[in-house]
Amino acid sequence: MRNYSAVQILIIANVVGFFLELTLGENLMVRYGALWPLGVNFMPWQVVTYAFLHAGLLHIAFNMFGLWMFGRDLEYLLGQRIFMQLYFASVLSAAFMQLLVTGMTGGIYPTLGASGGVFGLLLAYGIFFPNRMVMLLIPPIPMPARVFVVVYACLELFLGVTGSAAGIAHFAHLGGMIGAYLVLKYRRGRGRWR
Repeated sequence: MRNYSAVQILIIANVVGFFLELTLGENLMVRYGALWPLGVNFMPWQVVTYAFLHAGLLHIAFNMFGLWMFGRDLEYLLGQRIFMQLYFASVLSAAFMQLLVTGMTGGIYPTLGASGGVFGLLLAYGIFFPNRMVMLLIPPIPMPARVFVVVYACLELFLGVTGSAAGIAHFAHLGGMIGAYLVLKYRRGRGRWR
């Protein structure tokens, strides 16, 4: 029997979630699986299930590319168990950040996608592989991973504060980075990775 890596398991789970959206109907899956603000269709399991639903083919494609790109080396370095802890801490902290933001702004809309987890992996990648070159897709500019992380975080903060890119949960992305940072700080304090 084949052993799957954590990255492969997460990609398969996301593809299955996307397939369920297509077959059962996006409305049904979004109503019960996406992350809704507290008091508006919110169910406790949504702090995890939202990360396995996506708003279209491009959304899942970019998220799975990021998961594969940053996740492979991190899983090899950290081991499967700690990698999964890192990923799901990022997913959960992204959800809590989004709930906080929608609670403060009064926004009534669902949040979905693996981006919070992927942004957590991005932060960890920049910490563990700071000098590795990462290529932006648009425009194609190579830069060290640590610079890429800082630029992306600043861009997310700017877009979130200004609201100039509506329909994207910028603060959830930053929340994913916070979750990853907390896990890494905790694990580093214990002095063991595997």
